[in-house]
Amino acid sequence: MSKIKVALIGIGNCASAVVQGLSYYRDAEEEKEIGLRHLFLGGYHPRDIEFVSAFDIDARKVKRDLSEAIFSPPNNTPKFAAPPQLNVPVMKGPILDGVGEYLKKVVKIDDSKEVNVAKKLRENNAEIIINLLPSGSLEASRWYAREAIKARCAFVNVTPVAIASDASWCKLFEEAGLPVVGDDLVDQVGATIIHKTLLKTLANRGVRVSETYQLDVGGGTESLNTLERARDIKRTIKTKTVEAALPYKAAVIAGSTDYVDFLENRRDSYFWVKGQYFGGAPMQLDIRLNTIDAPNAGSVIIDVIRAVKVAIDRGIAGSLPSISAYAFKHHFQSLPPEEAEQRFIEFISGKRIQ
Repeated sequence: MSKIKVALIGIGNCASAVVQGLSYYRDAEEEKEIGLRHLFLGGYHPRDIEFVSAFDIDARKVKRDLSEAIFSPPNNTPKFAAPPQLNVPVMKGPILDGVGEYLKKVVKIDDSKEVNVAKKLRENNAEIIINLLPSGSLEASRWYAREAIKARCAFVNVTPVAIASDASWCKLFEEAGLPVVGDDLVDQVGATIIHKTLLKTLANRGVRVSETYQLDVGGGTESLNTLERARDIKRTIKTKTVEAALPYKAAVIAGSTDYVDFLENRRDSYFWVKGQYFGGAPMQLDIRLNTIDAPNAGSVIIDVIRAVKVAIDRGIAGSLPSISAYAFKHHFQSLPPEEAEQRFIEFISGKRIQ
């Protein structure tokens, strides 16, 4: 298979996990390899993904090779692989609104000149851009989406900024003959997918859920930035996604709440459910989930990259609802996890157009 040429926007903890992951799984040949949902997808193996461009604004990352920059502060996700030299220097992108007031305390802005992003993408033959900017980077995310169109690249929006879920943006990408997917990535072992599955299971077994919440406490720059700038929008997206798992109305709250620096890249998610079952008997459920944030994105992003490449190979442009429903929280149609999975597989196999 041909290489899938990918550009990364924002070399934070999620980028670190994805780059490490491709090194970690490069020689894997068993389909049931731990941590991957699909070793081969559309005929593509993770080793078929090649990074060709990378952009950031932190002085400790700019001009360093991507293989080194992923371990530079303020990144703090664990090291589980040692990628070889990639010969992909991290280039200085525009700041725009990519750094909030809280992040200014931990990010060291590089003082070199910004590169011409679209030009560099074209020079490096990039075909897919992964937007890994901090949550709340509204202006910056949209700016990079426009650069993707200029450079004729597909766009994967990992952030909660409405791009793939915005009809006007989808039309722009469709007119340019380019795919776009997003928004707001679903973690592999994340609070949203677990909360949805839990509520759907209870409802299917005749439980009437009346109240439920899911709250997060995390460390790392993404949690810090979410606390300042994206708490409300992420809560809205998560709450609507979780509400869709129930066939009736209930009091639902889901979203990030606070930042604890010594948790580093770990996240604690708390679930609480109240309801009634047979004969009106009361039930309450209280669960805590502890995960490391960045690796939670790795498996899903690797699937998305290969699925978007399948779309490119088939000449499919604009919104890709099968991929968005499978891998993202905010899109045009919220589906139960098993239905989203089925549509995704049907798209990869060619049984579904989009």
